[in-house]
Amino acid sequence: MANVIKHLSPNQGPRRNGLRPSLVVIHYTAMANVSAALERLCDPAAEVSAHYLIGADGDVIQMVEEDQRAWHAGQGEWAGEGDINSRSIGIELDNTGSHPFPEPQMSALETLLQGISERWDIQPEGVIGHSDMAPGRKADPGPHFDWARLARQGLAGQGKPNPSSAAPSTDTFTAHAKQAGFTADAPLETLLTATRLRFAPWRSGPLCADDMNLCHTPASKWK
Repeated sequence: MANVIKHLSPNQGPRRNGLRPSLVVIHYTAMANVSAALERLCDPAAEVSAHYLIGADGDVIQMVEEDQRAWHAGQGEWAGEGDINSRSIGIELDNTGSHPFPEPQMSALETLLQGISERWDIQPEGVIGHSDMAPGRKADPGPHFDWARLARQGLAGQGKPNPSSAAPSTDTFTAHAKQAGFTADAPLETLLTATRLRFAPWRSGPLCADDMNLCHTPASKWK
């Protein structure tokens, strides 16, 4: 990897139960600047970290080696599996969540994702947001993150058309969301918000047929 600055964080440990990375979890820092984020992610008292931090200018800082367990995901699950920290590589993006992610940052993320995916054989559907695995508890990388851009390059999954013209029911939507990987316990409105953040951040209002356009990948893919 080119242009990667190493600044190792003490907040790390071995992956548990022989697990290896099968997911990438994308976050935003929600902090004033990259320096403040780096300080927190390397502070033993904070007990948080990530494998990588990407600045708005595209600089990439590695804080944890990829084969080690960073402390970025917290409580939640994806595709029926917990301990996401042991199953994933965490990438923090310097962004408050209130504005778009700049071109140098997105370009650096794409290069990093390509390398990670090749090294660990992580499929596009295994690249998720913090809000995907922790709906209601987390909202990052938020509505300004360009998931469609990553999907067009085969770096992230995308929604699939709803084969049915019938209006979706709550039960059907919930079942489809779980099939897509959103298995963390959450009420309907929270689950709807989480799936829209991932696939349609522009959409609002009650459940509609377009909300069925989720990326369906068997849960066993990430086990």
